[in-house]
Amino acid sequence: MELYYLIAITDRDDAETLNGIYKQTGIPLVLTKLGMGTAKSEHLSIYGLDATQKAVVSAIATGEQARQAFRLAKRKLMIDIPGNGVMMSVPLKSVAGSKTLTYLTENAEIGGKPSMEFAHELIVVILNEGYSDYVMEAARSAGAGGGTVLHAKGTGRAKSETFFGVSLAQEKDVVYIVAHADEKAAIMRAIHEQTGPGTKPGAICFSLPISAVAGLREREEA
Repeated sequence: MELYYLIAITDRDDAETLNGIYKQTGIPLVLTKLGMGTAKSEHLSIYGLDATQKAVVSAIATGEQARQAFRLAKRKLMIDIPGNGVMMSVPLKSVAGSKTLTYLTENAEIGGKPSMEFAHELIVVILNEGYSDYVMEAARSAGAGGGTVLHAKGTGRAKSETFFGVSLAQEKDVVYIVAHADEKAAIMRAIHEQTGPGTKPGAICFSLPISAVAGLREREEA
């Protein structure tokens, strides 16, 4: 089945417009989270993320709904132009139960297969609250341009803290970093080595494949 987790990151002033775009495509469930951008000014033209208040608007969409959402976001928010935000789609492998699938898609057509060509990946970093600058410094040392910080509440097990020095049962920050696929490993390695388990940030990270993305300037060929 062709289903995607759509994630759009833009200025908070555009959150309602994004909500409207998602709903216009027939997407039944839209989630809006508030965050902060971390990009330095010299990276604005690449990542479209400044150190300002951001909104992360996400939803589950069929392939056709995702394509419509991208088209509308490009037309209404010019999100394909660097500096206006970032929009991406992450392919979903499965959904738990037919009722859940019906609720998320409202019986929309979901035939076909998701795109499996991944030029970019979404790095997700979970860390102790207040240390996002350290994580971004590590990420930038390996070529990352910027990210978006969200606040979260952990519910981890005591065993994790005993063995790894990582406690999830406290206030957390979550950092989203969009990276070129060939740069992802170096960025994650830098985050792990400089701010990983055993350090004050206590960061753990993983990556998700991105099928489509808008808002990033393509790299110039050497």
